[in-house]
Amino acid sequence: MKTLVIIRHSKSDWSDPHITDIERPLNKRGKRDAPFMAKLLKEKNVFPDLILTSPAERALQTVKYFVDEFNYDKSKIVVREEIYTMGSTAIRKLLSQIDDLHNTVFLFGHNPDLTSLANQLMDMFIENIPTTGIVCIDFDFNSWKEILTSKGKLRFFEYPKKYFKKK
Repeated sequence: MKTLVIIRHSKSDWSDPHITDIERPLNKRGKRDAPFMAKLLKEKNVFPDLILTSPAERALQTVKYFVDEFNYDKSKIVVREEIYTMGSTAIRKLLSQIDDLHNTVFLFGHNPDLTSLANQLMDMFIENIPTTGIVCIDFDFNSWKEILTSKGKLRFFEYPKKYFKKK
């Protein structure tokens, strides 16, 4: 069995018009939500064998909170440009190339690609994965190559607004 944990980056800061999209950091809410969601995921006993991420600053900052919570070796983080630029089909192809020694993969990226990917990989429809949203999908196969033609089952869908109500 393989497990894919899709994690959208935390809320980003749009206040500086001089920085490019890829350089945008997390804002205050993003810095609150990321460690909270990392802890929540750990409490569900889902631990990464591999972390894949977009090179965007907001994704890398989100990853840091999860790496810290899970005591994951930072040197094993795999940063891939196609997660930022190429769309859900390219991401799915990337997933199909993962070494089968890895059973649980955390994938950090962006919308609309992550929501599209989640919907391609299961029979359930999710309208939107919000910032720091987590979609955990279990697959009944032993090789990541099968992700190209197989669908999984949703284990859980979590996001910060379930826990933090607007004031």
